[in-house]
Amino acid sequence: MAAGKPTPTDSLSFCLAQLTAAAGEGLGGVKDTATNETPLGRALLALRTRHVKAAGGIERFRARGGLLPLLALLRRASAAGPAPSEAGPGSAPSSVESAASAGPTPSSGSTPSVASLSTSSPPARLRKTLDLALSILANCCTEGACRAEVRRLGGILPLVTILQCVKTDSIQNRTARALGNLAMEPESCRAIHSAGAVPLLVESLTACQDSQCRQSVVRAIRNLADSPQHRLALAQQGAVRPLAELLATVPDPALTLALVRALLELSRGCSRACAEQLSLGGGLSPLVSLASHPKKAVREATILILANLCAQGLVRPALGNAGGVEVLLGELQRRRSPSGASPASQQPLVRAVCLLCREAINRARLRDAGGLELLMGLLRDPRASTWHPRVVAALVGFLYDTGALGRLQALGLVPLLAGQLCGEAGDEEEEGREAASWDFPEERTPERVEAGSFQSLRSWLISEGYVAGPGDISPDRFPECCPLPPPAAEPTSPAPGPALLRTPRALRSLGRSPAALEEPWGREGPALLLLSRFSQAPDPSGALVTGPALCGLLAYVTGAPGPPSPRALRILARLTCNPACLEAFVRSYGAALLRAWLVLGVAPDDWPTLRARPLSRHSQHRELGEMLLQNLTVQAESPFGVGALTHLLLSGSPEDRVACALTLPFICRKPSLWRRLLLDQGGLRVLLAALTRPAPHPLFLFFAADSLFCLQGLASPTATPALPRAVPGDREVPSPCLYEPLLGPAPTPAPDLHFLLDSGLQLPAQRAASSTASPFFRALLAGSFAEAHMDLVPLRGLSPSAAWPILHHLHGCRGCGASLGPIPPPGQPLLGSEAEEALEAAGRFLLPGLEEELEEAVGHIHLGPQGGPESVGQVFRLGRPRLAAHCARWTLGPERCPRKRALALVGLVEAADALLSDLETTTSHMPRSGAPKEQPPEPLTSPLSYGHQPQMASGQSSGASGDKDHLYR
Repeated sequence: MAAGKPTPTDSLSFCLAQLTAAAGEGLGGVKDTATNETPLGRALLALRTRHVKAAGGIERFRARGGLLPLLALLRRASAAGPAPSEAGPGSAPSSVESAASAGPTPSSGSTPSVASLSTSSPPARLRKTLDLALSILANCCTEGACRAEVRRLGGILPLVTILQCVKTDSIQNRTARALGNLAMEPESCRAIHSAGAVPLLVESLTACQDSQCRQSVVRAIRNLADSPQHRLALAQQGAVRPLAELLATVPDPALTLALVRALLELSRGCSRACAEQLSLGGGLSPLVSLASHPKKAVREATILILANLCAQGLVRPALGNAGGVEVLLGELQRRRSPSGASPASQQPLVRAVCLLCREAINRARLRDAGGLELLMGLLRDPRASTWHPRVVAALVGFLYDTGALGRLQALGLVPLLAGQLCGEAGDEEEEGREAASWDFPEERTPERVEAGSFQSLRSWLISEGYVAGPGDISPDRFPECCPLPPPAAEPTSPAPGPALLRTPRALRSLGRSPAALEEPWGREGPALLLLSRFSQAPDPSGALVTGPALCGLLAYVTGAPGPPSPRALRILARLTCNPACLEAFVRSYGAALLRAWLVLGVAPDDWPTLRARPLSRHSQHRELGEMLLQNLTVQAESPFGVGALTHLLLSGSPEDRVACALTLPFICRKPSLWRRLLLDQGGLRVLLAALTRPAPHPLFLFFAADSLFCLQGLASPTATPALPRAVPGDREVPSPCLYEPLLGPAPTPAPDLHFLLDSGLQLPAQRAASSTASPFFRALLAGSFAEAHMDLVPLRGLSPSAAWPILHHLHGCRGCGASLGPIPPPGQPLLGSEAEEALEAAGRFLLPGLEEELEEAVGHIHLGPQGGPESVGQVFRLGRPRLAAHCARWTLGPERCPRKRALALVGLVEAADALLSDLETTTSHMPRSGAPKEQPPEPLTSPLSYGHQPQMASGQSSGASGDKDHLYR
């Protein structure tokens, strides 16, 4: 078929000319209406169907100035009706401002046409003209440049006036669509709110029956909710309730999607007005039903609406009755599954579930639906660390639910709470007062203000278990005008007694009782409140008296930036005063941990590498630790405690016996008790035997060193351990050296003997002095051996440094400083050194005095002021009994810090393990069965070592027995 002939409307210029002419003359005119309006209608239709919809058509229409006559045409249409006012949201239109914005007053010829628009149903021809013009404007407003141009030309007020005056569904639809497109920019959105369009849109939503019109109005309302202020204005002007009512009655899928999208925007940061209107409009049940909608967009938007509604306490009970708890909990469980959504999408649901824990009716539903397990899973998940404070605060709602608390304890809540005390603060936003529990709505009335003293008293009574809940005590029973009783004067010297429990300085305030103290409530407040509730159980030992729980409490008490909460101190005091917790403190090394962390100031992180910590409050921590240990002492020395400790030590498992033996010096002060348990019943032997086995606790050796130190203090409270004697070499005036005259160029007296070392060095000596110094040299040099007639006697296996103190000692030197020569400085190993060689030679040559002098020198250098803990193990490895005693005295000395004592004990244990390994290696090569064969007597030899065989004197037989007996006596 041949193409149609071109028409004038194919030209954009012709259409714009018709539009401009109509805008200048008005919709009516003095001429014939049919001849004047038919070209305008054809031009508008061509603009909408061809020119604007073509590629780049909107931009060309705007560039050719088409928006100005189009808006002028709409402004003339809205000039007769009441124009909207810009005074504020929701105000009535103003005809004065509308007329001013319309420009010159139209001619009298246009009056009938304009007047006809003020009716609710204009003539069909005029309605068609408005429909086309509004459709063109709505299409143009889909582009940002056109929206800015319409706003600059003042095109919003005419649209609002048309929305108010013309109640035809098609015109209302296109006007709402144009306003919705304009509202996509914040500036236009503010102008629409100021023009009072919201009440008109709400009215149109309730009045119209057309689904398309409703969708356009709903979309306009959604776009107008672009900020918290605008969302609040929409809710206050009643825009939410019609949406909820339509949601409950209209089955149209497209409208349903538009409604949930609008409600999602309006419920962001849900205000009280929004929640009230949605609830009054009956929208809760439809929303819960739509949560299982087959369409994903509807389903996800609905779930987010329900999550947003949880921010308002007044609607949460009704939401729970409608089934919202199960819906939100199930969705969160699905998203937390391995194939679920990202953590960011879980955040609103976590917040909603936590808020649902604030009402008792929802807590019951949440508990029955597996919510406790879900919350515990969140606490265990390190990826959800930012939500942990919110989850812990939600669990406070179960504070008086015994069944839920038991379930939470079985799921491992206590160590997680202890870990939360010193964790990083989350980034969660603070909830407003509208999110508070609706179980106590009267507490939100501003007229009723409780005094701080009553609040602190009620908090203390609840936390201590004297009342079951906030409702058990009312401020009406305690008038605020009643003054507090005067404080009792503290006695200067309290009467001593085993049951006296002192209050730490952190709990004391000048003249005020703990009940009157203001209870601080920081980020750790919820966790401490739950832990306090757990500690009030008859036997809280299974949950609270464990390593993780105690470490968390102590880390908070010692690491809080400010004064710790008195509730944490009361928890520790309550646990140490409970007889049911005594065995748990022993088994978990809790008493040793209290002493190490509080009294000694050594935390687990400080061992074995020391970390710098502030010591500003160490005295307060020390006082607290001594008080807690005193509480445990009271329990341990009671008849029940004595029986429990005896049972652990005699009948407990090997681990319990070790823990009991280690703990006894910390909590037993009665000599009859600790002597019986540690000495008579073998507790000390159990502890010492455990040192060579794998450590049952990371701080076991530190605890053991401290326990042995305390035991030494119990056994000798006033005695000071003996220190190694100062060697004469350290004196200001050393003893004179008797061997030095033999070394000069003119020795006096002249040496009659030289000792030959392996290195070839010859050392002068006096035969008489050497023979009288040792039975070995007396037999060697004055007996029947060939060396007795030799002037050069070999001494095998001796270095010059090791031989130097031996020669000095043989010639009578005592304290001349020669014993210091072969000893290496601190920090260098002793095993394999010349000091070990000299000690071995002194023993081989039967010089006990020299052995003692060398040992004293080793102890003074390596265990003196310049020696460190690492030297203790080196000295112990020499295997000398006297040096081992010096090592023990150094380790348990009162002048050592606890950390050095523990490091020294570590060295001793490692050295003992090495010696035992060497011994086992040696014994493994010995015959395992049968008696050793009797060996024939050896020929008489001098035991010089290293296989050296001394020569016999000529004419003597090897069977002479007189000298042999003398040698071995």
